[in-house]
Amino acid sequence: MGVRVAVDAMGGDFAPKVNLDGGLLALKDKADLHLLFVGQKNLISAQMPAAATAFKDRWEIVDAAEVISMDDHGASVIRKKKDSSIHVGLRLMKDGKADAFISAGNSGAMMAGAVLVLGRIAEVERPAILIKLPTANGYISILDAGANVDCKASHLAQFAEMGFLYAREVEKLENPRIGLLSNGSENHKGNDLTREADRLIREAGKVPYVGYVEGNDLFTAKVDVVVCDGFVGNVILKVSEGLADTAFHWFRTELTKDMMGLMGVFLMRKVLRNFRTKFDYQPYGAAPLLGVNGIAMISHGRSTEIAIRNGILRSYQAATDRLVEKMTHALAQVSATKTPPAQGTLS
Repeated sequence: MGVRVAVDAMGGDFAPKVNLDGGLLALKDKADLHLLFVGQKNLISAQMPAAATAFKDRWEIVDAAEVISMDDHGASVIRKKKDSSIHVGLRLMKDGKADAFISAGNSGAMMAGAVLVLGRIAEVERPAILIKLPTANGYISILDAGANVDCKASHLAQFAEMGFLYAREVEKLENPRIGLLSNGSENHKGNDLTREADRLIREAGKVPYVGYVEGNDLFTAKVDVVVCDGFVGNVILKVSEGLADTAFHWFRTELTKDMMGLMGVFLMRKVLRNFRTKFDYQPYGAAPLLGVNGIAMISHGRSTEIAIRNGILRSYQAATDRLVEKMTHALAQVSATKTPPAQGTLS
């Protein structure tokens, strides 16, 4: 049967077209990928590209009459709209009919629905969103990026473990380094939350932990995974996106003020394009909600077909790597030592 990924066809600013186009691009890349487009069947059928006939045995439409809008309150609407594309898509995974679910729709509804329908992994206190930000030499993972604005120290300690497992199993980093975001690198810095989380992570000894990292360390590749509460993580995400857009706009404006600058823009167009691409969410595609009992991926509301394609492929990879099974097993273990887990598989 291959890997089955359910796609919220109604989610995002450009739905359903980009979700269908992105799905077809993903089908071209993976011969054992099967897609379930979830949403209003008549609308999806009317906008399904003609090229989809080439993959007619590897996709289907699952009808869901209701749509959750971006203006709906996620936690409450997910209980009311049980025939929405998000609710139905999550149930497909719960019932074993899909191996992963991806949505570019209402992220609040996605988070609330994932906990309500899928439930949490037994040992997990709070699920967390993991995002990627560019560094000088690649990317860094940050969690939580918005699922929990108020956290306990035990939550942050568990985020460190989940981030480590995801980076190793899905990102394929051999020995991902973990840091805790603080206002200084010294042990006495931070607040009550970070100091207690620092103690818990050190005492558990389950991850390669380097200690505190500061805001300016986020873009230097000092660590591979940064742990923080969802309030701070979401602010980091929005500030980074805004700063990148502002810097690009300022740079282009300054270069176009005179003829020499215009020539510079022409000569540097590839550099400028690469700069903007660095901060583009499209190559990564989707952010995983770690800690729920299933693969739930959240895409940007402005996702294009490229972003949807990449999000589907990342979902495919997480399912292929049995991420939830491995994370469940690892988090349930009571380590008798203080050493980080061995490299390789977790089971």
